Amino acid sequence: MNATTGIPAQPMTPCTRPLPERITFEELAAWMARGNNPIVEIQSIDMGYYLVRLHHAHGSSQLVDEHHHARRFTGTQWISRLLAPLGMTHGVLTWSEVTDEMIGLPATPGDSQDVLAYGTRVAFQTR
Repeated sequence: MNATTGIPAQPMTPCTRPLPERITFEELAAWMARGNNPIVEIQSIDMGYYLVRLHHAHGSSQLVDEHHHARRFTGTQWISRLLAPLGMTHGVLTWSEVTDEMIGLPATPGDSQDVLAYGTRVAFQTR
């Protein structure tokens, strides 16, 4: 359980082989079929788009399309509809610090554990 947010920790199962930095849905499904379980980060970016990063024991991977371009979603419901059939129940919604952007400060990537700790939990349930 995260002491700050009160969100139960989603366990990462040890993976036998690391994932590449960019992974397609089909590769992710095959990796999860072997019993692996990543933490899903949903990154909110400009113009209402969302990206998916998968955190695992060896680092993190970006969900990409068949051309290996970042897969962009126009709403969290589309992410839910894609990932829920794989057995994923939730993700953590994160966003960049827009106030830094607005006043011209350089973007400073945060530690992934901090980013996930202060994100908002999103359930993968679509009706």
